[in-house]
Amino acid sequence: MSTPNFSFEVLKTCKQSGARLGILHTPHGDIHTPVYMPVGTLATVKAMTPREMLEIGTEIMLSNTYHLHLRPGEDLVREGGGLHKFMSWPKPILTDSGGFQVFSLAGIRQIKEEGVTFQSHLDGSRRFISPEVSMDIQHALGSDIMMAFDVCTAYPCDHATAEDAMHRTHRWAARCQKHHTDDTQVLFGIVQGAFFKDLRIESAKTLRDMDFFGYGIGGLSVGEPKPIMYDMLEAIMPHMATEKPRYLMGVGSPDCLIEGALRGVDMFDCVLATRIARNGTCFTTDGRLVIKNAKYAHDWGPIDDECDCYACRNFSRAYIRHLFKAGEITGARLASIHNLRFLIRLMEKVRKAIEEDRLLDFRNEFYTRYDMTKNF
Repeated sequence: MSTPNFSFEVLKTCKQSGARLGILHTPHGDIHTPVYMPVGTLATVKAMTPREMLEIGTEIMLSNTYHLHLRPGEDLVREGGGLHKFMSWPKPILTDSGGFQVFSLAGIRQIKEEGVTFQSHLDGSRRFISPEVSMDIQHALGSDIMMAFDVCTAYPCDHATAEDAMHRTHRWAARCQKHHTDDTQVLFGIVQGAFFKDLRIESAKTLRDMDFFGYGIGGLSVGEPKPIMYDMLEAIMPHMATEKPRYLMGVGSPDCLIEGALRGVDMFDCVLATRIARNGTCFTTDGRLVIKNAKYAHDWGPIDDECDCYACRNFSRAYIRHLFKAGEITGARLASIHNLRFLIRLMEKVRKAIEEDRLLDFRNEFYTRYDMTKNF
């Protein structure tokens, strides 16, 4: 399919690593890669307004096909003018296919070649999503980037199970590609294969030959140790199209963003930043900080002395701790603003390091201060 309003260009490859500096052009604006993409599951990033998302430097956000299908329904979103107008977000939006959410419903779903039958986690009603249905939902939502409907496997799983899921993912990818008819949206395929290098490589090659606009890397960050994830990335990168964007799905801790970029990943997303913020946990240059702890009751410094976010410019750890202890929702909002800005700013630093051919040096400098015993 011709996609006249979309393009991706790799501007530079870091001489110290496989990291790439790029730009993804879309009708709703450019995305500078590598990029962290905040997750707005139900057409909102929890505790955040679109204006605040713009203020912290967000260039693209995600919404969730499965959850929006259940509530409020894609027809209502389409009636409201599509996701951009519905949620008043002027920049690019990526929608996932619902495949991972359906995978997580083990026990109340049945996977067949036609698609997946499952029970709604909201009211128990019987639902069905196939590759074609997923495309129809995402067409109605009107996102800029759509994801193919895939089959995710658990960690650990045996080779036969992983291979079966991979081949079905490829067949479903072809069905998604055939059903995708709207040139105002682009479609990414998703590499699967669990934790077997031979399957991962086969999946990368098969999907590359299908010529999707971009490629997600799914089925990682599902409970495996991080070195295994990095090993899988290193195995598949030589077999992925160099001129297409690469998206590592569901990954968003500071160390994983740096390590993923080093291995050639262009796009990342994760709910971690806002999820932990609502519990009073913050990213800092020194590692994890639990701001509800008693030792911060008289701490008049910012959450992170290197951060430029609204929370760090205006409020102390002591004040934000007070908000959490008092049950004030503003505490969760300030922590969310900080965590999201921390990751977006981290990726700004990563891009600058790639431009200067010093990403490995940047990683080493980052780890000299970042306490991995306080990691996520």
